[in-house]
Amino acid sequence: MTRRIVAVTAGLSEPSSTRLLTDRLTEAVDRHVTAHGEDAAIEVVELRPLAKLIAEQMLTRFPSGELTAAIEKVLSADALVVVTPVFSGSYSGLFKSFFDNLDVGALDGKPVLIAATGGSSRHSLMLDHAMRPLFSYLHASVVPTGVMAATDDFGTTGLDRRVDRAAAELVAALLGAAAGASAGRSGFLPAEGEQREAGFTDRFDDVPDFTELLRRASS
Repeated sequence: MTRRIVAVTAGLSEPSSTRLLTDRLTEAVDRHVTAHGEDAAIEVVELRPLAKLIAEQMLTRFPSGELTAAIEKVLSADALVVVTPVFSGSYSGLFKSFFDNLDVGALDGKPVLIAATGGSSRHSLMLDHAMRPLFSYLHASVVPTGVMAATDDFGTTGLDRRVDRAAAELVAALLGAAAGASAGRSGFLPAEGEQREAGFTDRFDDVPDFTELLRRASS
């Protein structure tokens, strides 16, 4: 079976260290998919050529042309690899603007590997403080290992190990999610719509109103 993996990369220069890291990650993902006896169809979406279309979409609210095609690739992928350069301690505006095109829940349950490049390893916290919350908001399933590649990391065994570990986690999540779906979500919570039909209740339904608690405490 062929697994469709899409890598979104937001490098602004040519050649780009962000694209270099993206290629390292997709090669590792391909290797791990093959090791499981599966085939991988990997496609890279470069955001730099789409920058003008992304800016126009922010004004018109209607994506068009190549931007629409890129969004469709992301939505239809079985798993994502997303890589951005670090700007001011966070992801780039181009990277964020592209994913602003997606509705909340658009990546529901989709395995995602997050990665970034920067001049210093001191920026590594942005993976957990910026990128992970962004994809959690989109309801993606972000793998535990994020990859931060500082300038000095390229060519080191430390980066090689992080790339391999993150790729292995993405493929495990991808194949595990597919197995769960083919088994009728055995061992997994039903989808939101299925939960409503089956009479499931949200675990936060019974959370007391905080205003009411304060009123009682002050009376």
